[in-house]
Amino acid sequence: MNESSALMVTPIAAEVSLKDKTYAALKDGIVSMNIYDPDANLRLDERQLSEQLGISRTPLREALARLAQEGLVDIQPRRGVFIVRKTKAEIIEMIKVWAALEGMAARQAAEMASDAEIQQLRRIFQETEKGRLEIDEYSSRNIEFHQAILKLGHSPLILDMTDKIFLHVRAIRVRTIGEQDRIARSMQDHMHIVEAIEARDGELAERLVKDHALALAKHVANNVNYLG
Repeated sequence: MNESSALMVTPIAAEVSLKDKTYAALKDGIVSMNIYDPDANLRLDERQLSEQLGISRTPLREALARLAQEGLVDIQPRRGVFIVRKTKAEIIEMIKVWAALEGMAARQAAEMASDAEIQQLRRIFQETEKGRLEIDEYSSRNIEFHQAILKLGHSPLILDMTDKIFLHVRAIRVRTIGEQDRIARSMQDHMHIVEAIEARDGELAERLVKDHALALAKHVANNVNYLG
């Protein structure tokens, strides 16, 4: 099992809003995992987490209950707590929703983002364009690129809506980026997206981002079998 397939959390201090800090630490740990790795350990051990975080069971259970309300974990009586994985059909639906939201953010970025902000997007692209990145590093830059587009859209609502499905879209991107020629196509798509945003062509930027995401949905539909 590689490191990204196991939940990694860091100890937190017993301060005000301990349950909120516990929730944030657990959510960050879950989001950083590759939960669709066939070897991923999805069961969360309360005793072990309590020791890792340096807290009692009470704030831990409150945080887990909040994560369960958000659909990130499933609390099963007498069995334990498990990180939730979605079905293939659910993943494809999520990617399609992501395509619409990120596409809207790209349009707004082309129309509203400052030149300095767009230059940051260009910098991320140039760092991945060097061609010397390992798959894991490229995958991280790829996620950073798409998160940057969302932020450049300057829409708190889009950020909130994508946050609810980010875990699963991120994980499926990580799982599939090294398959077939997806890295080469991803880099080419990113270049065209950056150019459209730099040209302040919102309509083109939106279309390119949506097409890029929908290509992932098609790849999952045609090539990904095991998810659960």
